[in-house]
Order: sequence, then C-alpha cells, then structure tokens
Amino acid sequence: MTGISKTGISRRTLLQAASGAAAMNVTRSFAQTKETLTFAAGLFAEAGRGDKTRAWVDKFNKSQDRYAIEPVAISFSKLADTVFTQMGGGGGPDLIRFDQTDFFAAVPAGRLFPVDDLLDLSKYKFQAADKFVKVDGKRIGIAFETANYAMLYNPALLKDGTPPKDFDAFVAAAKEATGKGKFGYAYRATMPERAGFWFDLSNYVYGFGGQWGGNGEPTLNSPEVIEAITQYKRVYDLGVIPKGADAATYRRMFWEGKIAMNVDNGGVGGIFSAQAPDFKFDAAPSPFPNKTQGITLTMLAFNANSKKKAAAAAFIEWMLQPEPQAELQLLLGASNVATQIPRAEEELKKYPWVTAFDQNTPNGQPFLVRSLESKTLDFQQVVCENVLRCLIGGESPKQVMADAQAQALSRILRR
Repeated sequence: MTGISKTGISRRTLLQAASGAAAMNVTRSFAQTKETLTFAAGLFAEAGRGDKTRAWVDKFNKSQDRYAIEPVAISFSKLADTVFTQMGGGGGPDLIRFDQTDFFAAVPAGRLFPVDDLLDLSKYKFQAADKFVKVDGKRIGIAFETANYAMLYNPALLKDGTPPKDFDAFVAAAKEATGKGKFGYAYRATMPERAGFWFDLSNYVYGFGGQWGGNGEPTLNSPEVIEAITQYKRVYDLGVIPKGADAATYRRMFWEGKIAMNVDNGGVGGIFSAQAPDFKFDAAPSPFPNKTQGITLTMLAFNANSKKKAAAAAFIEWMLQPEPQAELQLLLGASNVATQIPRAEEELKKYPWVTAFDQNTPNGQPFLVRSLESKTLDFQQVVCENVLRCLIGGESPKQVMADAQAQALSRILRR
C-alpha cells in the first residue's frame, strides 16, 4: 500500500521528488564549488567574434569540474583605464587581454605576474611573436592574437592583375591605377586617425630598414627613418591616395572597387569578405625593400593582484592545446595564435589570401619604440605632428625628423 496524501499525491511520488531535489541541490553545490576567474577583454564586446569567443571559453568551463572562466566585456577604448584603475586599488580581473601598448605600460608598473612562474611552457612551439612578451628573460604574457600586415590588392585595377614586386613598381602601379574616381593606394595621414597614421608610418620605417628606437635611445632621425618618411611623402605628393579619408572610408572604397592597393592587417581581408562576398581581391608581400612589417599584438596576462594561480595555469594549459588553439585561430580570422597551428584546408580554400599574411609571421614586429615601449604613445604624438609638417607644410623629411628627435629627447625623455 503506497499511501495517499490529502492532496492526492502518493508517498512514492513525494519521495521521488525529494530525491530529485536533493540530487539537484548536490549538483548545484558541486557547480558552486568551481573556482571562478574573471577574464576581461575588449574582444568579448565585439559583435560576432565576441559571442564566438565566449563559446570557446565555455568549452574550457565544461572540460573539467574545478575552474570556470567568467568573461568580462569591456570596450577596447575603456579597457585600459578601467583595468589599470582596478589594479591600482589592489583588485581587477584575474586575466586580461591587453593590446601591445597597454601591456608594456602595465609591465614596468609591476601589475602583471610572469606566466613562466605559473606553469612549464617549454613543451610548446610558440610563434615568432612570443619573443615580444618576454621582459628581462621572463615571459610576462601569452601572445593571444597576432595580426600580420601585408598588401591587399584588387587585381582588376592592376596591370595583368599582378601585384608589384618592389617599391618603384608599386609607385608606378599606383599612378597607373589612379583616375576616374579610383585611387592606386590608401593610407592614413591625419591626426584624428593618429594611431592608424602611426601604424602606416611604422610599416614604411620597418620596410626601409629603420627603427623608432633602440638601446634606450630614440632613432627618429636615422638615415633609414628619413628615407622611409621621404618615400611616404613621395606617395602622398603623387595624388594616388584619397587624402583625408579615414580607414573606414577607404576600406569601404576598396571593396567597392575604387582602391587598387592597401597595406593593412589580415583582419581587413576578413572585413572585405564579410561586407562584399563576391568582391575578388588578393594579398601579397608588402612592396618594401625590407620584409619586416608591423603586427598588432594582443597578450593574455595574469594580474599580479590575483591569488588564483592554479586556476590561471589550468586555463592557459588548456588554451595552448592544439584543438583549442586551432578553434581560436579559426574564429579570430586571418590572425595567428600563440602556437604554431596549421590552418584548416577549408579555411585556406575559402580565404586563399590569408597565406600572404601568414608568410610574414617570422618578420613581424609590434608598432612600438624598441627599448622604450612604455613611451610609445608619447613618441606617436611627436612623430605624427612632425610628419604632418612635412606632408602638408612642405618641409623636408630630414628637418622634421631632426626636430622630432630633439622633441623626443626633451619632451619625453626629459634630457
């Protein structure tokens, strides 16, 4: 006899319900025992890639029962100020995805804990960009995403549909493609686009064998830098670019078939593919004498204020496994991840242009002032101000870069 309660529900049903509730409570209690790490990134705030990256992180959460990552979305423009303020007060997220400039601002301030001290990373085969996350022999972060630069081009606007192989051929091709509402090339040359202006200038400087600094000294007036600015001005004076256009404008013009060539990062190729799926374009090495080109580098770093070292080590170790790395590389697009992971055949078939960007992986260099990385934004201001005097005011590259060198020494380094 099972017995019936006054409500008409059997004892067996009540026992089953109680048993189920107890099991649910155990499950909830078990889930709540997971140690949670916060992971702040502008990437989580991006449309499309943000959702995909959250799903990627959730695979770690489901892969084991000890730890959980909680994504924290902070827009790129606010991330550094927000996180630095929190870290300065002794708090902040456990893990942070920093861009290259903010990363090198955090390092001398002692805000980051060396990743080498979390776990043994000797078994991993890292990409070339790994050398840029090492400071004084310590690996302070993991290269989360590396976007290489190469030359995107529209075959329909170039003779025989082929890209130029050297700089003189590039100049000739840009002149030939310009006219009737079309332009041979595009780059940034305005202060409202200062960061992009700096990237484009840096690609010329690296491409002509120069550096912005080294051994603790600025080298803004070196012969190589002066030659790079001279060639940058040469292109500007030819009338082959849409002067004053910002990146959003000339990138749209590119996929509308109005720009022949543009040196940019691989993510821009992804934009073209998404915005104009039928638009035919390709990529080739940048046409400069030197193979070195810039990279936009983001690092995964561990907050020195955090006590959750074991949990951070577990996530980093999972992240660096081949399958998570391959999945991350696929969702990031034309970028590289931390380790050397081959691209999937279907990706190469769909986006053959990505190969040109991957070929530059060994030659990439961040858009930073070597040995003075934490002062890059100050250098950026000084350099761009003076180069504009050259482009618009007609002053010589030699004179404006001599002035830039003097200002860097007095205004930035206080000498």
